[in-house]
Amino acid sequence: MKTPTNIITGFLGTGKTTAILNVLKEKPADQNWAVLVNEFGEIGIDGAMMSEHGALIKEVPGGCMCCAAGVPMSVAITALLRTNPDRLIVEPTGLGHADKILATLSSTQFEPYIDLKATICLVDPRNLSNPKYLGNQNFNDQLAIADIVIGNKVDECHVSDIDAFNDWVTDQTPAKLYSQLVKQGRFPIELLDNPGRHQVKQSSSHQHQHAEVEPQFQLPPNKLYIRKENQGQGYYSCGWIFGSEVSFDFDDIFSMLSDLNAERVKGVLNTNNGCFAFNVSNKVVSVNQMSLEGFESRLEVIDSQLLPWDQLEMILKQIASLE
Repeated sequence: MKTPTNIITGFLGTGKTTAILNVLKEKPADQNWAVLVNEFGEIGIDGAMMSEHGALIKEVPGGCMCCAAGVPMSVAITALLRTNPDRLIVEPTGLGHADKILATLSSTQFEPYIDLKATICLVDPRNLSNPKYLGNQNFNDQLAIADIVIGNKVDECHVSDIDAFNDWVTDQTPAKLYSQLVKQGRFPIELLDNPGRHQVKQSSSHQHQHAEVEPQFQLPPNKLYIRKENQGQGYYSCGWIFGSEVSFDFDDIFSMLSDLNAERVKGVLNTNNGCFAFNVSNKVVSVNQMSLEGFESRLEVIDSQLLPWDQLEMILKQIASLE
């Protein structure tokens, strides 16, 4: 029996992970779901956020998972399919080539095993009027392959942003199966069962500036923390893992993240108040408490400018009382 499979895509900061967390909370209790998470950075934040919600999570960090002839992605998909999940969700990095991932899932290699359902793209309506996004090929490709488009963060949008979203959806040829404006990534779980319609060519090539995907980034036993950087497609990332014995002052880390001028920040951090997931987009910090124990703290920062990573690392060490 084929596994129903959805791609949930969208650019940086559109709320993909939050949306997936929402559908995981609503999935039938008797079903086992699998999620393949791909991140531009090296340390795997999203998988940590999803680990509490009864799904099998597999991560491909370090950039678009269709790198290296798609080998990391194919291996990860095969491993998840062997667990016989009732549904597979694929979350590409916001800087990834969603069309290449769609091509892999619909290829002859996986056709006997995957029932490709609707591709869902989340978009921040404010980005539809921003030349920075409109000129980004990945941003446009993600929207182009989507069967369903969800305009997220409507509560943060101006009426002109909503008009831009509605005008964009109306102009699409062929028409999208469905579109909706939502907040906090909450769309009806029933949308996952819509059939996929878009087919993509598998012959085009693409280039990356980062290295081929490496094994999972992990903290060595004799280190309190490590850091790793990545770059590609005009973006830079830096990620840290801190040992489970390291604790951050909650107020200080919240203040630091509020002041950090970066396009995207994600973290799951142990603090003096417990373990929390931190999510920063458009300079707005959201916080959710987690029940993880003995967890290695992780933080990832992404920006279109090369930031002073050494200075940021020094501040993080001070907040964690490592200096």
